[in-house]
Amino acid sequence: MEENRGIWVFIEVTDGKVEGVSLELLGAGRKLADKLEVPLAGVLLGHDVRKISAKVIEYGADIVYMADHAVLELYRTEAFMKAVVAMAEKYKPEIFLYGATPNGKDLASAVATDLSTGLTADTTMLDVDPEKRLLEASRPAFGGNIMATILCKKHRPQMATVRPKVMKALEPDASRKGEVIEEEIHLEESEMRTKVLQIVKETTKTANLAEAHVIVAGGKGMGDKNGFMLIHELAKTIGATVGGTRDVVEAGWLPHDQQIGQTGETVTPKIYFAIGISGAIQHVVGMKNSELIIAINKDPDAPIFDVATYGLVGDAFEIVPQLIEKFKELIKEKGGEISYV
Repeated sequence: MEENRGIWVFIEVTDGKVEGVSLELLGAGRKLADKLEVPLAGVLLGHDVRKISAKVIEYGADIVYMADHAVLELYRTEAFMKAVVAMAEKYKPEIFLYGATPNGKDLASAVATDLSTGLTADTTMLDVDPEKRLLEASRPAFGGNIMATILCKKHRPQMATVRPKVMKALEPDASRKGEVIEEEIHLEESEMRTKVLQIVKETTKTANLAEAHVIVAGGKGMGDKNGFMLIHELAKTIGATVGGTRDVVEAGWLPHDQQIGQTGETVTPKIYFAIGISGAIQHVVGMKNSELIIAINKDPDAPIFDVATYGLVGDAFEIVPQLIEKFKELIKEKGGEISYV
């Protein structure tokens, strides 16, 4: 294992654009690489992706290992796994990070199997022990009641998938210099056992939580579906997106795509209202990186106050209507316009 050196990040590309989680992982990978004093590399696969390599370097990579091939135009497990495994066996990274997207998780598990190494899934925190050179990948465990730190002591590369929005990308630096290494990977379309016949994009989402600047989220503390309408009213007043906890979704107050937390969406809005939410770790892991968190709960000992920027202890059915009226006054004073950008 001593021959394994370097931090790798799989660069996921969709419709010619780098997925945000890959840029976030370059930021996290940069910190790990600096701690271990090794290069940070991006692994870039696809067709006609050479132009993307510069962006990977701008966001923190020292090296880009690239395979540009027609067979890699659209994601398929077999083709991508063969390319990644060939690169990993040749250059021997010690840590390999992937976004916890459908494609990222699929690829990571296939590569881990082929390389006979371990994989920590859905990681929310990353660190490294410089002395032992061990990746410390942490994730919620036992139903989200504890955070478990998982180590891969005996096999390399150490691998993890990381949830989108839990890490922060670096500011791009166009002056950064890096090396682009193009790999010649043997791939033949005739040898592929699968073909992509059609890509159907999901269009049924009622809200795009991942891109929201302001989110008003409610929990079971809102009582029932009628009580939860107060969350909708506040969100409508300030032009925010509505979200909720798993309990709220299971009760049928919101559709699943508006669930925030371990089994829902991970969000990083500028402002996050947590109303009637106790603050169980399953929910907190999905919103703790919000820039400003405002919590309203009648229980002064609610765990949500541990992550809140501002906390209001009291009855949401008394506090929220007052907030709505105050926001309406402020918006009227500003000529009916409100912007969070």
